[in-house]
Order: sequence, then C-alpha cells, then structure tokens
Amino acid sequence: MLRAFAFIFSCLVCLIVTGPEPLFSKNVQYDIAYIWDDDLDNVLDYQNQLEETLGPEAAPHLRIVGRKVGGYGIVYDHNGTALSSAQLMIKHSELLRSGGLSECFAVEDSGYFELYNVSYGLGPNLEDMKKRYARVYDYLGDEVGKNLYIEQTDKNNYTLIYRRRSDRSSTYKVAKNHAKLLKRKKISTTIIAEKNNPVVFGESSHLDEEQSTSAPAPKIAARTPAPVAPPPKVVQETAKSRPAPVPSAPKPREVALAPVAGDFEAAIERFIKEQRRAGKLSSNEKTGWMVYDLTSGKSLVDINANMEFQAASMIKPFVALAFFHRVKEGTLKYGPKSRRNMELMIQRSNNPATNWVMRMAGGPAEVDRLLRRHYGSIFKNTRIVEYIPSGGRTYKNSALPSDYIRFLLALWNKELPYGKEIRRLMSLPGRDRLYNGTPIPRGTLVYNKTGSTARLCGDMGILVAKDRTGKRYPYALVGIIERDTRASNYGNWMLTRGNVIRQVSTLVYEELKKQYKLL
Repeated sequence: MLRAFAFIFSCLVCLIVTGPEPLFSKNVQYDIAYIWDDDLDNVLDYQNQLEETLGPEAAPHLRIVGRKVGGYGIVYDHNGTALSSAQLMIKHSELLRSGGLSECFAVEDSGYFELYNVSYGLGPNLEDMKKRYARVYDYLGDEVGKNLYIEQTDKNNYTLIYRRRSDRSSTYKVAKNHAKLLKRKKISTTIIAEKNNPVVFGESSHLDEEQSTSAPAPKIAARTPAPVAPPPKVVQETAKSRPAPVPSAPKPREVALAPVAGDFEAAIERFIKEQRRAGKLSSNEKTGWMVYDLTSGKSLVDINANMEFQAASMIKPFVALAFFHRVKEGTLKYGPKSRRNMELMIQRSNNPATNWVMRMAGGPAEVDRLLRRHYGSIFKNTRIVEYIPSGGRTYKNSALPSDYIRFLLALWNKELPYGKEIRRLMSLPGRDRLYNGTPIPRGTLVYNKTGSTARLCGDMGILVAKDRTGKRYPYALVGIIERDTRASNYGNWMLTRGNVIRQVSTLVYEELKKQYKLL
C-alpha cells in the first residue's frame, strides 16, 4: 500500500516539474512520453515494443514526433488534464515495468511537432489504391518505393503515402516536386500528418504479389515443389455448415541441414566475438545463427543450430500453421474475423490476437501436439506450452534455430497448407531486423517474424534479393540473442541487440552478393 502511494505521489511530483504551470492548471494539456532519441530507427524499433506491451487500445494514440532539440520521440496523444494524465501514466508505467520497459512520463502538449508524409490519394477501394501504388512505385523508383505504403485511415478509407516522417515544410517541398513528376499520370499530391495508421500494403506486399504472378520460385537442389493448396476463401463466420476440406498438401520432406565449417561461417563467428569484446554482447548471452541458400540448397552458416532458445513472438507463424491445418481439415473456417486476427498476430505481433488464434486451434497443448504429429519433420524440438501472458512476458515457448529454417524451407517449397496466405501475412509491412535499418538494397522481398522479450531478441525470415537483370535469389536467415536474466534496461538492450542482428544480415547479403552478383 505504501509502495503504491509512493509511486502515485512520485507521478504527481513528476507532473508538477514537467512544466511551469500549476499541477491542476486548466490551461495546460498533457501527453505521455516514452522515449526521446536522435536516431529515428531506434524510435521506430521501440514503437513496436510499446504497441506489443501496451496493447491494441493504445496503438492508435501513439505518435512519433520531432523537436528542434532532442531528435525524435513517441508520445501518447492524450491532451489531458494533469489528473487524467497522471492516471494514464500510472497505468502505462505498470504495463511497461511488467514488460521490462522503462516507465513513461507526462509532458506538456508543446515543444514538439507532428511529422508529415506525402499523400497520393484517398479512397474506399483498396484494389484501386494498389494500382495507384504500382504506378507511383514504378515512376518514382525504389528510393521512394521502399517507404511507399497504403494505410487504412478509418473503417472505409485508404490513403497512399510516401512515409517521410519529417517536418511540414520539407515534406511540402517533396510533395510539390512529386506533383510535377506525376502530372502526366494524373496523380495529385498533398501532405498528411503521421498518425500511426494501420498499414495494409507496402513494398514487400507489392513484390510478393509480383512474385506470385511471375515465374515459379527457384527449385532447391533438384527437389520438386509440392502442389500448392488453394488460396484461402474468405467466408462468413457463421455456425452453419463447414466449408469443404482443402485437398491435403504432401507432408514436408525431411531436410538434412548438414553442419558447415566454411570461411563464411568462421567470419560470422569472428564478428560475434568482436561484438562481445566491444560490450555489444554480454557473457550471459547465447546466440544462434543459421543461413540457408535457397538457390543452391546449401547451408552457409550453422552456429548453435540445435540449441534450444525461447521462441518469443517468432512462434506466431507456427501458431498460424496450426490454425490453417484445422482449416484444411474442415474443423475451422478462415473468415473475416480470423483473417483480421491473423494479420494482427503476424504484422503487428498483437498478443490478444495470438491468443485468440491459439484458442481457436485448441490451445497451446493442442497446437504443440498438432505440429509434432503432422509436421514432425520440421519441428524437431519446438515446444508451445503457454498463451502469451500480459505484457508479452512469454518465456516458456521454445524452438531451435534449425526448426525455423525447416519451417521457412517448407514455406518456400510450398509444402504447407495455406502457405500462400502465410507468406502474404509474413510479407505485410512491419519493422524487422533483417532488412529495415540495413544497407541491403531496396526492392528486396522480405518474409519475416521478429521476437522480443526482456530476455530475447530475434528475427527469422526469407529475403529474396535480385541481381541487375531482375533475377531473384532467395535465402533464409535466423538470428537469435538470448540472456539468462531479464535486461535491466530492456529498451536499450533490445535496440543494441537488434542492431547486431542487422549487421549479421548485412554480412550475409554481402557474401551472397559476391556469389550471385546481386545489386
């Protein structure tokens, strides 16, 4: 009781010192702030963790803002009184502490400015907006295309934006210039404030659609790809009649991931040792790294491939597979609600959505049993034993780095039920540690899922790079860093370890660039 009172009192004191006005001044409005950093990439990474920790109710109110001195920040656009702001700050700080993040603080709704993007149109028809996306992407090129998104502004409207996250004046100049370039395409421009709207389409989604309509994916080591299950039909979720079962795809083949001890693996090991000497990895942190060249069908890196690690949110595509297996059997339906929860689970790593999908598939134990029984050639030592707890503190579910690689191989080889939909979900725009924040050339297709807790930072996915002729070269990459105790400053720990994974991803790209003459 005394601790709770002391905490509330400290919060009220904090409010007093945030501005010159008296605590209960009617003339002052307050927002809640979570981080200030000179590096926008750090702020973007932190935003993902905030959304996962605070939950879906908070996400629409989170804003990335700028200030003339002090770089970028994330605020909850509260515009509240001192008292209501204190109450919200207490609520959020409790959630943040439980998730291992730093506590938030109240700030006056002043001293910082909104960030702006360029907009190329607003309308209710998503397919029309995708066509406009393709025209703008092709005409303005990869440098704009990498930050070109379709956002959902409300229930019935979408907007196509070039996400600059910059000040009003410079964004207006860019919009004016783009208007001149796009005049012959009859596409006008304007500017729009950054509101953290849900993103429904982006570069990887666009490239995935192009990939689906182009030549078949490269075969792996003379292996014949299995037939693809038909794409999921979105149906109304009613209690009446079950849909007819989808024809079964062949079970995934056993894949031998032979250990390698080549020069490139040795180079990755040297890099990890350098990070430890530099203090960017600690002695109580274990790491796992795997790289598989999908073009040649060869393992390139195999470091702690069969060591057990916490799975965190990287388990979520496995949960999706269990759900789709039930759909294939005819015991579940893939309708509008389940589709939305799938998107929230994979794209935004939403934990309530994950628990809903898991519950529909029968719960953690049943998901674990199903994956072992039907996909045992993939999940050699994956364990799913719990729903995602409040605050994202999931430490019990686990998997091997090699389990992720086998899953990605089966996904690429079209050996999984509703694999096309799983690939679509994993290509939805989001913050990753394999491509975003790296010098890997824009126009690289990415299918991935991150994982983050106060004890783990990881990412796993497929990157599909291209050469100067446009030919694609896919490869799978897994990077995991795990502590044996919770990080005292989870936010900073997650940012620095995420950058280690990005550096490894860059090294992998540079190695394959030499082999295949990539961009």
